Amino acid sequence: MAIEEITVEELAQRLEAGVVLLDVREPAELAEARVPGVLHIPLAQVPSRMSEVPEGDLAVICRSGARSMQACQQFAAAGRDAVNVAGGILAWIDSGRPTESD
Repeated sequence: MAIEEITVEELAQRLEAGVVLLDVREPAELAEARVPGVLHIPLAQVPSRMSEVPEGDLAVICRSGARSMQACQQFAAAGRDAVNVAGGILAWIDSGRPTESD
């Protein structure tokens, strides 16, 4: 199954349009830097917590794009569309876009 990938530039546009952004990194990673307003569910918990993710447009992000691709595949297997953010939070930071941290 082919999973669509988007750039961080496309993600920024989709965030303005109301896409839900799911971050599947571990809590310690999320505390260091995250996209503002992100929904957090660690990758290992995605299968059991999918019901917590609102229906509609969904983008998934991780550190570099590998774990988020796995999550997108899990959503696809469950019959839900999700797009992967290529380059992950590292690409978001490199693009100079804002982040939050604890």
